[in-house]
Amino acid sequence: MARLLVVHHSPTDTVRRLTDAVVAGANDDAVEDVEVVVRPALEAGAADVLAADGFVLGTTANFGYMSGALKHFFDTIFLEAV
Repeated sequence: MARLLVVHHSPTDTVRRLTDAVVAGANDDAVEDVEVVVRPALEAGAADVLAADGFVLGTTANFGYMSGALKHFFDTIFLEAV
């Protein structure tokens, strides 16, 4: 079974709704053999990344860049997961 990792930073209702919609779509009955794992950006780790077959990243855009929480996720997992 494939594993989809959804890592998100959802401080606003808009990003939260978008994340919920992605997860609902991935969990739809029409999608077979996919385990969906959802982690907030500040809780996700390298083990989550290494165990996943696919990724969805959700974030706000702050001053034209990803949120600090998602940047922290990348900085934290980089050496172990790359």
